[in-house]
Amino acid sequence: MSNLSRLSKKISAIAESATLKVDAKAKALQAEGRPVISFAAGEPNFATPEHIVDAARAALDDPKNFRYTAAAGLPELREAVAAKTARDSGWEASASQVIVTNGGKQAVYQSFQALLDPGDEVIVPSPFWTTYPEAIQLADGVPVEVFAGADQGYKVTVDQLEAARTDRTKVLLFVSPSNPTGAVYSPEETRAIGEWAESNGLWVVADEIYQNLTYGLRATSIVEAVPALQDRAILVNGVAKSYAMTGWRLGWMVGPADIIKGAANLQSHLTSNINNIAQRAAIAALTGPTEPIEEMRLAFDRRRQVIVEELGKVPGFVCPTPEGAFYAYVDVTGALGKSYRGVTPTTSLELADLILSEAEVAAVPGEAFGPSGYLRFSYALGDEALLEGVRRIQALLGE
Repeated sequence: MSNLSRLSKKISAIAESATLKVDAKAKALQAEGRPVISFAAGEPNFATPEHIVDAARAALDDPKNFRYTAAAGLPELREAVAAKTARDSGWEASASQVIVTNGGKQAVYQSFQALLDPGDEVIVPSPFWTTYPEAIQLADGVPVEVFAGADQGYKVTVDQLEAARTDRTKVLLFVSPSNPTGAVYSPEETRAIGEWAESNGLWVVADEIYQNLTYGLRATSIVEAVPALQDRAILVNGVAKSYAMTGWRLGWMVGPADIIKGAANLQSHLTSNINNIAQRAAIAALTGPTEPIEEMRLAFDRRRQVIVEELGKVPGFVCPTPEGAFYAYVDVTGALGKSYRGVTPTTSLELADLILSEAEVAAVPGEAFGPSGYLRFSYALGDEALLEGVRRIQALLGE
């Protein structure tokens, strides 16, 4: 038996998360003593707010949290998620329509497992988060990419979606605000896309993990824009980004009761309940004071303005202003094909390698999210490191 055949074809086909790979490489270089500045990971540099940590500490004093609980989540947390969904997404879902998951990634995975049969197609607007196509293919589905570049503000149109639709299309993936681009669809754009999906009988999986991280506008949920979709939609969300809780690993799905019941059955075999201490912390996050959350959002906004201004000074870079999340997605095609210190990068992957080796700055190349020609910069790192990192790039590419 060959070494290759020891691993199943499905698992062999999974690509490593490109964002985590770049971040791991940056951390390894930092561990060697190199002054690498990493824009790779989508992880706030803030500590989890103290009232959330206090709730976790208190949970450790209650022995009931040391036992198995319902696979779908603590009733109090499911109620809190339902209330947040009503408040922020305009959907008066009940707690029975909520399942708590090990982070947003598990919610994405279970959504596609619950919906797809072999060969079903999912329209995936591109640039996309690197996990989406892998999760779709693990459910035996087929991702169909629809690309929108910087000239479109990284937002697809109904005409593009219609051109990609076939008789095998079952699901539209809708992400606003977007990772990796920070693009936010307007209420009118969201409504038009939602009405198109509803008129064609499609399901919608809407990843709303960044919905509370917007700047100067509100992210409109597709189920709020088109309420008729609520019977054919799954919302994916979590506490990781807005509450600086990436390591707590807590997300959720909201959807029709039958879909949530099926996902709960899957989760009962996959992981059972989520860590109870993290669930208690999440209740505090969703029901506690909002001032610490707003302080982080304002800090992201400040960093957003700095990074857009400074990246715009790099020769060959075009950086549309992101309206949500904490990413700048830069069109770097104007910087390709030129020589820097004896190296001539022709792809964004090669440019990212050059920037890491020569400027000791890590960014994720566009190949991780769709076509080449782009770099993603997370501005969730500290203010000083952000400015220093971009200035290193300015110096390298301005030579």
